[in-house]
Amino acid sequence: MINMKFEILAPAGSMESLIAGVRSGANAVYLGGKLFNARRNAGNFYDEELKQAVEYCHQRCVKVYLTLNILVKDEEFHQLYEAVKSALEAGVDAFIVQDVGVAKFIKAHFPDARLHGSTQMSIMSPKGAEFAKELGFKRIVLPREMSKSEIEEMAKSTDLELEMFVHGALCMCVSGQCYLSSVLGSRSGNRGLCAQPCRLPFTARDEKEGKGDCVLSLKDLSLVSLLNEFDGVMSLKIEGRMKRPEYVAAAVSAVKKAINGTIEPKDEYALKSVFSRSGFTDGYFTGKLGRDMFGTRQKEDVLSAKEVLKEIEQTYKNENPLLPMDIDFVCRENQPCTLTATAMDKTVTVTGDIPEKAINKPMTEESVIQRLSKLGGTQFYPQKVTASIDDGLILPVSKLNELRRKAVDEITKLPEITVNAKPFTPTEKQYEKDGVKYLTASFKNADQIPDRHPFKHVFIPLDSSLDDFVDNRAGVVLPRGIFGIENEIKDRLIKLKKAGVTKALCGNAGTYKLAKETGFEVFGDFGLNVFNSLSAQEFENCILSFELTTQQANTVQGENTGTIVYGHLPLMLTRNCPIKSSVGCYNCQGRITDRMGYNFPVICSKYPCTEILNSVPVYMLDRMNEIKTDFAHFYFSTETKEQVENIISLYEQNKIKKTKPDFKYTRGLYQRGAI
Repeated sequence: MINMKFEILAPAGSMESLIAGVRSGANAVYLGGKLFNARRNAGNFYDEELKQAVEYCHQRCVKVYLTLNILVKDEEFHQLYEAVKSALEAGVDAFIVQDVGVAKFIKAHFPDARLHGSTQMSIMSPKGAEFAKELGFKRIVLPREMSKSEIEEMAKSTDLELEMFVHGALCMCVSGQCYLSSVLGSRSGNRGLCAQPCRLPFTARDEKEGKGDCVLSLKDLSLVSLLNEFDGVMSLKIEGRMKRPEYVAAAVSAVKKAINGTIEPKDEYALKSVFSRSGFTDGYFTGKLGRDMFGTRQKEDVLSAKEVLKEIEQTYKNENPLLPMDIDFVCRENQPCTLTATAMDKTVTVTGDIPEKAINKPMTEESVIQRLSKLGGTQFYPQKVTASIDDGLILPVSKLNELRRKAVDEITKLPEITVNAKPFTPTEKQYEKDGVKYLTASFKNADQIPDRHPFKHVFIPLDSSLDDFVDNRAGVVLPRGIFGIENEIKDRLIKLKKAGVTKALCGNAGTYKLAKETGFEVFGDFGLNVFNSLSAQEFENCILSFELTTQQANTVQGENTGTIVYGHLPLMLTRNCPIKSSVGCYNCQGRITDRMGYNFPVICSKYPCTEILNSVPVYMLDRMNEIKTDFAHFYFSTETKEQVENIISLYEQNKIKKTKPDFKYTRGLYQRGAI
């Protein structure tokens, strides 16, 4: 039996799914409006529908969290203002936010709004939690890749509420760090339109031998049987805003039963039947990574769902009485009778007719209690029902029923909502952007750095030798995946600082705060997903998101912003290496191959995560005149020293005459943009 109090948080991609979740026992639901949410293809809710949804939930003591968990462009903030204001007027309890700029904007215009940090923020360390708290967040949604011990470390280090996924789909990539869908097909997960290319065939073997492999497709997560091992988490989140109502009902019911210690094998069978990918995994939580975590949706998975859908539907077809109500009825001679009801932390009293003298059979306390206990068809069940009646009185049954209905109506009336809203104000700061003033570069190892180069700042990985840092006057690249290694990073940063290293390139909110506190000059890397002026003004010297077009990046108002102009863009940051899990490290060829035959480099490190890079580099060296940010960044990864020198040579040539490279390349999203 679990002793702690959990919130069961259910997905609601439609009103039908919302009702299924609430009637199955959810304490809260999360849903999206028509804009600014990471499941833009779900049913979602227009303003009037949102108001109805909130009213339905609040009448059943269920909270509603609105997802605003995408990156927002500068020109969209006026729409965002209206969306937030409308949601608050509807009574939404909190906003789930990814974009730092959006968080700043909401707190500036709606100071009473409650913010929950989306898992898309990649908050995976104590310093990351501090960063979120300083921005005004009250809760953070932990990454799905965290182990039990890492979650416990977070719980001990912060007083923020912690929310974690306990059931549903697993992305191969750390949330917020996936650019596979946007770079390959312009549909950005960070903008709510992920096309899920990771579920398509990719292989770590030879193309013919590995045909049909899906090394980027994980099984669905399920921690329902492990809830008694949770420590410090208050909200249990179920993934699935694109799923059908029966899925939501089955998942909520299973989690609720697990909390109460009453889950049975049939509940787990229903969970697996309604949706799975060759079963479930708990690999991240238990620390058992590897091949068993991978799976795809099979024909038998689809067929098994048909058996249980109708049965599950019956569990939420009608209102389930989930809320207790106390009723006290008082009937006195020559006085109007009264009924006092207590429920939902409220007490109301309604007044009825004056009773008559009974000619034959007077009312009894037992008969009245029986009548008033009939709360069927409502969300309430009778908990304590009492009646105090003078002798010899009678009141028609219809009048008793009317009193009971009036009490239910009164207890479920919602209070008027007042929104503390300040008028919309656009970004005020203006920075002159007249073209690239200097160049920076990051390298996977110091051996790639030429003796002569045009870069004002160079950055090399955290685990490089002290000699490499000193010899190259290099700054440090901090890893984006920092699960459980924050103290290790801090110790290393202190040593580097003593050795004279002064600059740090940080792609995670936790490392950004840590490096700044350690005394480094910080540069924000692409992993911070700086997408608008407000977020650019939160981070110093930031490389803007490569999901922006060149034109959009040029207009972002930040004091010192940069654009990646060359490099194999990282498409995924994953804690589960697709090569190791498929063929093992011994047979590693350093790449995976898609169904079209394109090879994607896979970069390992001593730190918890692996990077999967694009098959061809982004190349803008012949269009540098279009780049208006303060600096341009070169992202070197798989290149040899000679190849780096060739890229530098191309850059120098293009200052005189536009020159095309002799290798395949892409313009990325700088021209076509991401939707």
